[in-house]
Amino acid sequence: MEEYLEFAKDIAYQAGKIMIKYFNQNNGSSYKGDKTIVTLADKEINSYLIKKVKEKYPGHSVDGEEEQFGKSNFVWVCDPVDGTAMYARHIPVAVFSLALVIDGVANVGVVYDPFTDSLYTAIKGKGAYKNNEKISVNDYTLDDIRTVCHCDMWSKAKYNICKVYEELRKITRLNDIGSITKASCLVATGDYSLTIFTGTEHKHCDIAAVKVIVEEAGGKVTDLFGNEQRYDQSIKGALISNGKVHDEVVEVIKKYIIEE
Repeated sequence: MEEYLEFAKDIAYQAGKIMIKYFNQNNGSSYKGDKTIVTLADKEINSYLIKKVKEKYPGHSVDGEEEQFGKSNFVWVCDPVDGTAMYARHIPVAVFSLALVIDGVANVGVVYDPFTDSLYTAIKGKGAYKNNEKISVNDYTLDDIRTVCHCDMWSKAKYNICKVYEELRKITRLNDIGSITKASCLVATGDYSLTIFTGTEHKHCDIAAVKVIVEEAGGKVTDLFGNEQRYDQSIKGALISNGKVHDEVVEVIKKYIIEE
């Protein structure tokens, strides 16, 4: 796993260079069939990952948000640029995300923010780190004055979370920074207490690395209804928390959303 982590870190740093290269120029942004945005950086990073996996681990597969390769129970799950809508508009929020998922379980996770040079890493069972310093979630309740929660809003989302946010806003502070993966890493560092993600189809690419990073930091990551899920296939959204508020938020979600 240490070898896999070093491989993932090398990919992350190269991805960061590609992100910075295109950031202050015409990044070639366009819209895909599902009306989500994609840039030259997304495509170049995804292709670079596939090239490196083919060279180093030809028996593994790649499930990238923009491109896939192979079929294996060892899957490199990647979101080349999470927060692409911000990145395409030259707003420095986006991050690179990569996880090694084995039989549906995220075992290694790396998230890199090239704008702050912040590298979040974790191996299942070995703790979570930011730039090689151990990190941990906070222990705040929802009504704690220090608590801030992230509320991802996406017009194409399968689940309508608006009523959930309406209830939560009565007891806690909500905001949205434009990158679910970055926000989830901030749960791991204790800056956020919670983030809710409504993405489903192929959106495990956004959460796979987060799963191992946040849980190794002492938090909890499930689907929207509090269940475990695989990270080599589409997901039922995600609830990422410090663990302390998790069950309470699940109960609020279940009041307004029916699990299918």
